[in-house]
Amino acid sequence: MDFRIFLISLPSIQILTKEDNKISIKLKGISLHHANALRRICLNGVPIFAIDTVDIITNSSVLPDEGLTHTLGMIPLKTELNGFDESNSRVMLVLDSEAAENTIMVTSAELESKDQVVKPISNQIPIAYLAPGQRIKLEAYARLGRGTEHAKWNSANISTLTDTDKEDEYILTVETTGSLEPKQIILAGIEELSKRLEQFKEILVNLKE
Repeated sequence: MDFRIFLISLPSIQILTKEDNKISIKLKGISLHHANALRRICLNGVPIFAIDTVDIITNSSVLPDEGLTHTLGMIPLKTELNGFDESNSRVMLVLDSEAAENTIMVTSAELESKDQVVKPISNQIPIAYLAPGQRIKLEAYARLGRGTEHAKWNSANISTLTDTDKEDEYILTVETTGSLEPKQIILAGIEELSKRLEQFKEILVNLKE
């Protein structure tokens, strides 16, 4: 897919480097405030899934309910933007783990999602230790959100903008949390920026009337 078909307000864009978790692009012929707006949107303006509500059925671990809920909320979840409506998105994940004779580490591998896509980005994320006889059983609910509401919904770990030696030319580097591919964040960010600019134009038109 060519980035340029999405560039309603950006004259040109070029991919410089592309990795599994990071992408760097060159923006040419764009003002600083538009480039910086895109940077901010890529960081915390693209919606992703994160656990928002947790119903704890059993928790006999040493980790308090609040700590367990916070830990679950910070686990990055794979997201598919086209498959969900941001205003009405909810995915349930369940966890039921118990230590028998030995102390165990409960990981994200045991967090079972009811959706084929929305699930932890890794099976190796630690959640809690359980000593023999201890158990954690819960139901967690994830929804789409944006990092402007809480950092757990940040689509990127890093979103930086640097100057080049040319006027109106900048390098945008985005490192994903893993919920979305870096290219998806850029595309969604451009679409979001275009949408916000159109909304702003409509406000200005209404003011003039």
